[in-house]
Amino acid sequence: MARMVPRARVMPKILVVDDEPDAIELIKFHLKGAGYDVLTAVDGDEALKKARSLLPDLIVLDLMLPEVDGLEVCKILRRDQRISATPILMLTAKAAEIDRVLGLELGADDYVTKPFSPRELVLRIKKMLRNGQAPVAAAKQEEITLKELSLDIPRHQAMVKGRTIDLTATEFRLLTVLAQRRGRVQSREQLLQDVWEYDNLIDTRTVDTHMRRLREKLGTAAKYLDTVRGVGYRFIEE
Repeated sequence: MARMVPRARVMPKILVVDDEPDAIELIKFHLKGAGYDVLTAVDGDEALKKARSLLPDLIVLDLMLPEVDGLEVCKILRRDQRISATPILMLTAKAAEIDRVLGLELGADDYVTKPFSPRELVLRIKKMLRNGQAPVAAAKQEEITLKELSLDIPRHQAMVKGRTIDLTATEFRLLTVLAQRRGRVQSREQLLQDVWEYDNLIDTRTVDTHMRRLREKLGTAAKYLDTVRGVGYRFIEE
């Protein structure tokens, strides 16, 4: 009887973009130790070429890059349909609020400031990849359909008036969480825990920035997303 050969496990590909060799080596060491296949790029131009040709599962992107800076790289990637939904974690020495908000508004899913904890970085990446595979843990509803908005949860697909809306994994998860709890107010702190799975709460403006971007993409269906001043957000039906 022929012996069964175990199927090789496919390791998620992480593209690390940074112009500091020491930073790349540090990140690469810890990600490889966590079981990831690590690709690297040292400038914005190389990052765009590798992202388009190698189609990584997640991108760790430094902001201050030669050739093309990280913000521009993020903006360009979000316009490319093949990789527009790829999670992007921005790694930056710019800790000012305006820099974080700008990065999130241009399409980043999360950010980590330098100097950073390699352990925290790996944990953030694990959560982002897990969230991209499962929008809501143990979701009972596979489809949610309203008048012009429909969500196909297993396929990670959102449609408005029959047209597919290009959402990142984080945006889709945020929309799904709100839609499944429609009518109930969700605080920013609760959304950070349930969508981003942050145990230690960070700046709640992360939620606001993603909500603003989500509304812009939904167009007429943005009317379902209601702001509860001083508390958070809720999904409402007409």
